Amino acid sequence: MNSIGPHSVADLFFQIHWRSDGARHTDAYAARAVNFWRDILPRRLRSGLEGKLPGDRMALELIAEEVPGSAMSNRLDTLSRSRFDPARIGSTGLPPLAGRFYPKGVLRDVAGIFSANREPFRCVAVDNGHFKADMGHPLSGRPVSVDVTVGAVNAKTEERGGSLVDWMETICRGVGMQARWQNRPTDFFAHNPFDRVDTAPDPLFYAGPRLVQHLDDAALDLIRQLYGRFVKNGMRILDLMGSWDSHLPSDVRLEQAAAVGLNRVELEKNAALTDRRVRDLNQETTLDFPDGHFDTVICTASVEYLIHPDAVFGEVARVLKPEGHFVLTFSNRWFETKAVQIWKELHEFERMGLVLEYFRRSDQFHDLQTYSVRGLTRPSHDKYFGQLRYADPVYAVWGRKK
Repeated sequence: MNSIGPHSVADLFFQIHWRSDGARHTDAYAARAVNFWRDILPRRLRSGLEGKLPGDRMALELIAEEVPGSAMSNRLDTLSRSRFDPARIGSTGLPPLAGRFYPKGVLRDVAGIFSANREPFRCVAVDNGHFKADMGHPLSGRPVSVDVTVGAVNAKTEERGGSLVDWMETICRGVGMQARWQNRPTDFFAHNPFDRVDTAPDPLFYAGPRLVQHLDDAALDLIRQLYGRFVKNGMRILDLMGSWDSHLPSDVRLEQAAAVGLNRVELEKNAALTDRRVRDLNQETTLDFPDGHFDTVICTASVEYLIHPDAVFGEVARVLKPEGHFVLTFSNRWFETKAVQIWKELHEFERMGLVLEYFRRSDQFHDLQTYSVRGLTRPSHDKYFGQLRYADPVYAVWGRKK
């Protein structure tokens, strides 16, 4: 069995752990073929991994210099409103809003920034014809730790030059964007955020059953494992906005598995369910269940369609037992015409921040957490295997009823 040395190529599974005000976060990345001769890793991380075998783990508290963008930490620029020019990136009608992220390419006449620059910056305040921009990485200034699990280790066979990878930059790209800035609420809710392209009643769109999976098997397996942390034998669970597969662990035995969805054929196809109810939560936000009835509520790849999230989160809190979990998972795929406008405007990591804000606005949950996984290999049998290198990313947000 090979151990990691200076000429090894290894698969590594990184998990970044950090906290924001009132929430905990874990962001994972499956790094394939890390080249210890050529690629960039923090010195302490590299030396700690040398000699490790497949299956070994290590943990490290990062120092400030090892967090990407540390040189930009605490850099706040006050700019004229005229410098914010979304037309430079082909977008119009996009105003600067407090707490939101934008590609640096929207900034006009700022030294060192060009329209092709998609690196995000954060607008942290808007006032009197000016806005204040935080140019640092959203993790800058936060205590961050990393866990690494070693996968396959092989000897490097040859080098022919080519590209290298800065792995901390890669695994931390986007990480931190789900947190508020200095615990100030992000302005997600200006300018009709819940407008949709297709305003027709949802039952018309979902009239025909879609008995297909909308994510690849690697992402679905991950969601199933995640739900396994919250769904245990003997529980009563609710699958909110459910369909023909609730993505539950196959070995769990439940007292009740209820689902509320839009298509009866899909719900009848779901063999895991004991209780099936058809309801359009965008028209009728109440849930026909008693107070404190469920141990866990799950929602898979559907939160992006809610036009009354505050009312629905309030109802979920009502039907949950005290300390029961509400767990939402999603990816970067959805029905374009039915997703709410704010969802489509946001960076993938910002969407976790939006869901966190739904939890906070309800004021009925605590122990808020987010979880993300990227970089998994797309299964070879998947229809997009030849087009997409990676599996669909998985994002999750959950909280416990107070």
